Amino acid sequence: MGKTVELYYESAYITEFDANVLSCREREDGKFDVVLDKTAFFPEQGGQTSDVGELTSEDGANFAVSYTGIGKAPDSGEDEIYHVLDKSIEAGTGVHGRIDWEHRFSNMQQHTGEHIFSGIVGSKYGYDNVGFHLSDTEVTMDYNGALGAEDIRFIEKSVNEAIWKNVSVIARFPSEDELKDISYRSKKELTGAIRIVDIEGYDSCACCAPHVAKTGEIGLLKVVGVRNYKGGVRVNILCGKRALEFLLAEHDILSKLATDFTTSFDNVPSSVAKLRDENAALKENLYSEREKLLGYELADIDKNLKNVFLFKDADTDMNLIRKTVNLLAAEHEGFCGVFAGNSEAGYRYIIASGTAGGDACTVSGLLKEKFGAKGGGSNQMVQGSLSGASRDELMDCCNNL
Repeated sequence: MGKTVELYYESAYITEFDANVLSCREREDGKFDVVLDKTAFFPEQGGQTSDVGELTSEDGANFAVSYTGIGKAPDSGEDEIYHVLDKSIEAGTGVHGRIDWEHRFSNMQQHTGEHIFSGIVGSKYGYDNVGFHLSDTEVTMDYNGALGAEDIRFIEKSVNEAIWKNVSVIARFPSEDELKDISYRSKKELTGAIRIVDIEGYDSCACCAPHVAKTGEIGLLKVVGVRNYKGGVRVNILCGKRALEFLLAEHDILSKLATDFTTSFDNVPSSVAKLRDENAALKENLYSEREKLLGYELADIDKNLKNVFLFKDADTDMNLIRKTVNLLAAEHEGFCGVFAGNSEAGYRYIIASGTAGGDACTVSGLLKEKFGAKGGGSNQMVQGSLSGASRDELMDCCNNL
């Protein structure tokens, strides 16, 4: 890459190296772009985030490398690898580089796991990997075809079987003649030297990133998310330590639920389902009782009143509020509404025009003007929310309609 020897192509396991500073330029954000004559820091490319770490100068000063990227050299316009440092370092200085190995190895596990997964998707289902993103928190792959739950389970199991077989992962730059006889995956047309990553029996793919030497180093692969995406499917995976941490977190959640329900792990789903059904029944009973109370309350309201506004608790069901407003609007000429909430937390409201056919939007406009209410609707009914108003202030406003 330009003037820099890319040591990560010699071996993905180089964690320390010696180099010389070729240039140092200040950035707009106050940090510095440093170019070295050689580097083991993998720059962000191909959907994968960069290596991070530190450089130590000859006099013992440490410089954090927060990002490694590829950009255009200002003097030649050629691509160059730059390292983002927190402070300046003089050109010509000798440095000792150390990459953050835990971060690098995690990326190697994720990326090699993705290759096996995508290789199986391609060979088994004929779908292409059309999108890939590897960050410190997630790994996503986009495929141009649908994959069902059984398909995902099959692929996940097959990838882990490939991991257990401890297959060799070989990265190389074939000659032009060799490349003609190699069938490999690639998201775009490539020119120049092409690096091929081979996992025998599973995948052959053009790729610039560091990978593990044996599939067993991936540890395990877990699918953690699947959703339809742009006519195909987006799959989220985690490998190695990331997968273990995910499973440990899920295990802790399941353990707590089992303890709370005083049951075994395998009975947690049925216990949750039972609780869900009981909760739904309680809600239905509560709604029914509130409907009865509503009937008593509405029966006591003078039918000769023009405008009627009621105040309810914050947790009152919106469907019940709407039903209340409709019943009131059918019997009163003016505006009828319900405010649910309190002066501290604010109010939700529904307001309708009565039998005289007034424009409910005028009420909405008044609430927006006086209390900054948010919402909208039609001339028959409006709804919204507001804060910073007391019950008395709202009643004064509504009584002046």
